[in-house]
Amino acid sequence: MILTNANIVLSNEVIKGTLTVQKGLIESIDHGHVTLPSAIDCQGGYLTPGMIELHTDNMEKHFTPRPGVAWPGISAFKVHDAQMVTAGITTVFDAISIGDVVQGSERLKNLTRMVDALSETRARKLTRADHLLHLRCEVSHADTLDMFNALLERTPVQLVSVMDHSPGQRQFAKIEKYREYYQGKYKLSDTEMDDFIQRQTASSQRFSHLFRKEICRTCNEQSIPLASHDDATQAHVDESHQYNMVIAEFPTTQEAAKAAHHKGMKVMMGAPNVVRGGSHSGNIAAHQLASDGVLDILSSDYYPASLLDAAFHVALRNDNTYDIPEAISMVSQKPADAVGLMDRGRIQAGCKADLVWSSLTNDHVHIEHVWKDGNRVF
Repeated sequence: MILTNANIVLSNEVIKGTLTVQKGLIESIDHGHVTLPSAIDCQGGYLTPGMIELHTDNMEKHFTPRPGVAWPGISAFKVHDAQMVTAGITTVFDAISIGDVVQGSERLKNLTRMVDALSETRARKLTRADHLLHLRCEVSHADTLDMFNALLERTPVQLVSVMDHSPGQRQFAKIEKYREYYQGKYKLSDTEMDDFIQRQTASSQRFSHLFRKEICRTCNEQSIPLASHDDATQAHVDESHQYNMVIAEFPTTQEAAKAAHHKGMKVMMGAPNVVRGGSHSGNIAAHQLASDGVLDILSSDYYPASLLDAAFHVALRNDNTYDIPEAISMVSQKPADAVGLMDRGRIQAGCKADLVWSSLTNDHVHIEHVWKDGNRVF
């Protein structure tokens, strides 16, 4: 396959040229335009690496499309897969939560269904993207450690993040935001919400420290990459660094983001945060961290189509120094490197031909086609 007349986004520059694919791998990148009849004319659009998504819970909504509705697993997973590919995401770390702030929630009921669907669709080659497993461990939940150990014996895990969503700290340092989010989500009265806060605080105090320590110890022993979640203070970052965490997921303050970046952890923020212009929880805005030069990775989180949009948003803003190659690397090479995937996430000879052709009109990016291992999947 030959793709020509493209603005090819390399690691440190954009060239107008031609890319050749052979047996699913990038064979060569050359300057200039060819006129071979078999070549695909990219019409001056951008050719970027297939994106690497490290943290998405997009899958959950397809398993429970309405309250009380459990959709068949393989069908649900295939729809999720199609959404990711049409967004230009060719490698997906599906974030599945162990533990939840509410006992008996749909998230817990779907846990094994989602893991089984991921494993089965992958084994049967029913997906267009590569799907890997990211376990999100809610360490304030009583059953989290047992469920974590059981899942490790059941299926391969490629990334683990450790989180604590109890009130008054990290993502919900502002208690009014905690009330607004959970009272609205679970339709709790004021009295029920007061009781809910007390229960979550007590559970965190009882389990969080021990479970965080044990989960991190196991991951370090098994060489599973670790991510912190919602670090807010220097002390949080110091603890995360001590546990050998390589990614700082969604730090909630400028202080924590700068500290994590300084220690060599890759700071990851939500692409919806970029597109919307701020955090829905009232925490630090991603564009502020870009202005500080400490934004390393973007994640689509709950909205797959936000990922490429956000990369171009960052590149086209005039309040930071990120150019197009550096902004695109935040959704491709940097996440790949952070978790040790050296065969993708970059346009380079010998790497996987995971590619996205897009066009940019004013400030809107439109995906034309997507290739996975040299095969067109969108």
